[in-house]
Amino acid sequence: MDTSRFATEFSASIPGWVLEELAGEPEALATAEERMRVLHRLAARNFRDGGGGPFSAMVIESETGRVVSVGVNRVLASNLSATHAEVTALSLAQARLGRWDLGAADGPAHELWVNWRPCVQCYGATLWSGVTRLVIAGDGPELEELTTFDEGPIRDDWEEKFRERGIEVHIGVLREEAVEVFRDYRAFVDSGQAVVYNARGSAVRS
Repeated sequence: MDTSRFATEFSASIPGWVLEELAGEPEALATAEERMRVLHRLAARNFRDGGGGPFSAMVIESETGRVVSVGVNRVLASNLSATHAEVTALSLAQARLGRWDLGAADGPAHELWVNWRPCVQCYGATLWSGVTRLVIAGDGPELEELTTFDEGPIRDDWEEKFRERGIEVHIGVLREEAVEVFRDYRAFVDSGQAVVYNARGSAVRS
């Protein structure tokens, strides 16, 4: 076995424009609407930038509202299928804080905010991250219908499973604005400017 050809590390990063978008925002976003508007803005720019799909996420310190990290989907930019917005945001928060458990008893509680319900991969990532609350713009069929992304076999009782593990779930912050971003993405795809990447080699430019 020639191990000299093995990759021994991998990495992903958020693009510089994300930090530019956040530069004018306060350290703590006080309201649910402020937080979700930022996420919608990032999601709408991300697919136009070519880094990945119309998805964004942020980790927030529960007590203060301080933004700890922000992530956008980086699948196309990184060639790593795991770099969804939730995974990126959670990983950057863990790297910044130096801890894998974002809800450990000796530290502040943290929340994950996302512009739609997590896919099956990010469902698991959220469960194991230690966050104590998940807030999403919405759930339902609109995402898959409009974007044609395969979100995977999500359980019907996904909310209950989060709550059983001490993760509060809140749904419905600026839902229609999230759907509008997905409509814009679909128009981008239909014009041939975006790649819809799904598993089993089905990444295609429509």
